[in-house]
Amino acid sequence: KNYILNKIKKHIHPHNFELTGITPIEKVEHFIKALHPYQTNHKLVRLGPMGDGGYLVPDDLDNIAACFSPGVDKISEFEKDCFKKGMKIFMADASVEAPITNLSKNDFSFIKKHIGLTNTDSLITMDQWVKDAGISQHEDLLLQMDIEGAEFSALTSLSGETLNDFRIIVLEVHWLDHLWDAVAFKHISDPIYKILESHYCVHSHPNNCCGELTLNGISIPRVMEFTFLRKDRVSNKTFSKDFPHNLDADNTSHS
Repeated sequence: KNYILNKIKKHIHPHNFELTGITPIEKVEHFIKALHPYQTNHKLVRLGPMGDGGYLVPDDLDNIAACFSPGVDKISEFEKDCFKKGMKIFMADASVEAPITNLSKNDFSFIKKHIGLTNTDSLITMDQWVKDAGISQHEDLLLQMDIEGAEFSALTSLSGETLNDFRIIVLEVHWLDHLWDAVAFKHISDPIYKILESHYCVHSHPNNCCGELTLNGISIPRVMEFTFLRKDRVSNKTFSKDFPHNLDADNTSHS
């Protein structure tokens, strides 16, 4: 136990934060197993580039009304591909003035706000954002979220009703090396377990940007991408066995 504690302090808490406790290995293993992706009746396709900003999604994209994409980076090729599939595009980010995209301004909506727990001048909840978008009630949506660790608070405030509107969820999850910290484990795992109540994980991919942490014989990438598909869209499933998927690509040339 002291070895694990010292390892956590060194790699996760370098500034001498006090730990409230170490997550039992059984909880970490259960969380990892819960995220083992399924192969379903929908093959995976890639939207966006071969590299960072591109993601694998199930080929179940017909009649999705809109893509909600919080977190605007230097490229918006994923959103562009969603637009080509007939989706309305909604983007949000308080850290930029506008997304960099060659889409016409009439082809997307952008708000200069972060997604968070409440509604303020600079924050908006997922529920309020979807409501303000004026999408017809209970039309299927797609969520692509990469907001640098703020995903946990954004998902915590997401109602079950709005969550179920998202047929597909693409999520980049940060801080996974903190799973051994008992408080961080709950902060990270609770919103993911919330998604798994209504959706299956259908793809996982480690982002090679940030390395991994190995403790208790378990190597955990610090950042991972997951794709989820709502359970009512799945007619059959088996555990995926091929890793990486042949459409996967490194996020960066620097690991």
